[in-house]
Amino acid sequence: MQIFANTNFDFLGKRKLAMVVSIVLFVLSIGALATRGLNLGIDFTGGTLIELGYGKPAELTEVRAALVNKGYGDAVVQNIGSAREVMVRVPPREGMTSATLSNEVHMALQQAAGEPLELRRVEFVGPQVGQELLENGGLAILYALIGILIYVALRFEYRLGVGAIVALIHDPILIFGLFALFQWGFDLTVLAAILAVIGYSLNDTIVVYDRIRENFRKMRKATPVEVVNASINQTLSRTVLTSGTTLLVVLALVIFGGEMIRGFAVAFLIGIVVGTYSSVYVASAAALALGISKQNLMPVKKEGEGEENLEELP
Repeated sequence: MQIFANTNFDFLGKRKLAMVVSIVLFVLSIGALATRGLNLGIDFTGGTLIELGYGKPAELTEVRAALVNKGYGDAVVQNIGSAREVMVRVPPREGMTSATLSNEVHMALQQAAGEPLELRRVEFVGPQVGQELLENGGLAILYALIGILIYVALRFEYRLGVGAIVALIHDPILIFGLFALFQWGFDLTVLAAILAVIGYSLNDTIVVYDRIRENFRKMRKATPVEVVNASINQTLSRTVLTSGTTLLVVLALVIFGGEMIRGFAVAFLIGIVVGTYSSVYVASAAALALGISKQNLMPVKKEGEGEENLEELP
């Protein structure tokens, strides 16, 4: 299905402006990370996990309000198994043991509920474990980027590989920067969303690169800018349909998905917008800046083979 036919938008005519915008956003994101840092969740900082059993379905908004009133506004609350089972994750408190912390939370929620609550489980997650998760998550992103660079360089050409990596570094840094700037909670679900964004953005970039390689072989008299522009226009319908439908689903998760999945949904929502932009204005523009040309992508001719099989477009 095509919603755009025979378009001829001059995307790359604005590539210098887009480059300035990308550099400014990138620098601001690095600055936010350096000055404010990420608001790490209990997955990375460690803390106490408390599982409680209610006699009737628990309203999570009321549970959170009770914890805020007792000074535990940074606690994470979610249902597990059923609406009567609630898990509370509280970051570590200086000078308080896990047992003391769990008793205070238990008593506070019991008073708010007006009924006895069953204390089913208390676990302590040490900061060493959280630090290990953070380091492993960072390594996962790094290894993914290295693997993608190798794959794209082998499948296409190293200039396109570098362009793809520039875009894939650009996307997560902007997400990190926004989470640091607004101090949104950063946990394992957000890290999973960033890894998903890397794959999503790469998929969009690969589609454009495939068309660029094909058009360099067909549009033999066109300039590199004209070839890349034509390729982006030819894949525009696919990009809009894919990004648009995914955006609708993720937007529904942001609005209706609940507190526990909101971080993932927000990170993915930002990633879809940024990834779609970067596949056009970062990956393709970077390949042009590195000097991609017809000679780089033309197949090696066998001895005696002519060029009659290559179709020349007007």
